[in-house]
Amino acid sequence: MHLSIIQLSPVFGNIEKNIEKIRKLTEKIKKTDLIVLPELASTGYKFKDRDEAILLSERAQNSRYLEFLSELAAKNNCYVVSGFNEREKDKLYNSSVLMGPEGITGIYRKLHLFWDEKKIFEPGNLGLPVFDTEIGKIGMQICFDWMFPEAWRVLALKGAVLIAHPANLVLPYCQSVTPSYSLVNRLFIATANRIGTEEELTFTGNSVITNPIGQTIAYGHVDKEEIITAEIDLRLSANKKITPENDAFEDRRTDVYGNFGI
Repeated sequence: MHLSIIQLSPVFGNIEKNIEKIRKLTEKIKKTDLIVLPELASTGYKFKDRDEAILLSERAQNSRYLEFLSELAAKNNCYVVSGFNEREKDKLYNSSVLMGPEGITGIYRKLHLFWDEKKIFEPGNLGLPVFDTEIGKIGMQICFDWMFPEAWRVLALKGAVLIAHPANLVLPYCQSVTPSYSLVNRLFIATANRIGTEEELTFTGNSVITNPIGQTIAYGHVDKEEIITAEIDLRLSANKKITPENDAFEDRRTDVYGNFGI
């Protein structure tokens, strides 16, 4: 399958401009099965307070941005993962949508809120779902979720062959450890990071695609809007063997350290 990450700098607070920016970038993609966009790609990141975040939020079932993603998925006969600022009643969530050619396939809400996000968003309440698609089982994480190995392992144990990871990274660590998470869980990871600056925050770019043997097979620049692509074989994620006698999942000692509730 063909995998595409769109690395960009969203225009803060302007959903329509971000739609046009994404539209122009995707026009350069000749063929793809999955597109992954950054965290909060519809609005930008640095809300001054919760009131501003509410003004820029959208309900999943009445969202101009998700409508655009649906059109994009249908036009390209592909799946699209993107972060967005989701409102449900009076609550806000830092969310990611998996959009298919027929519409919304699934939504994930960020579990591990970073820094001032705790003053704006509710912690995710949808758990760690894995979604069946025509290309394989896909899980999602968002940005700071990367810090918690339990989340990666739960998605892997639920059968995810690829984890789409929209991000707005400002710390310098994630891109260097993502290959290790791919290796120990024997799956593909697509970390779609943003670039640019908002107030005191500078985002680190360097989006990465990593494979089940811990290799970085594609990566982006630190400060360039671009499309990062790779052709991958998701069947490789089914092989959990490390040696002929060692299996990354079957050799787990769940009698000692449990099974994460799976």
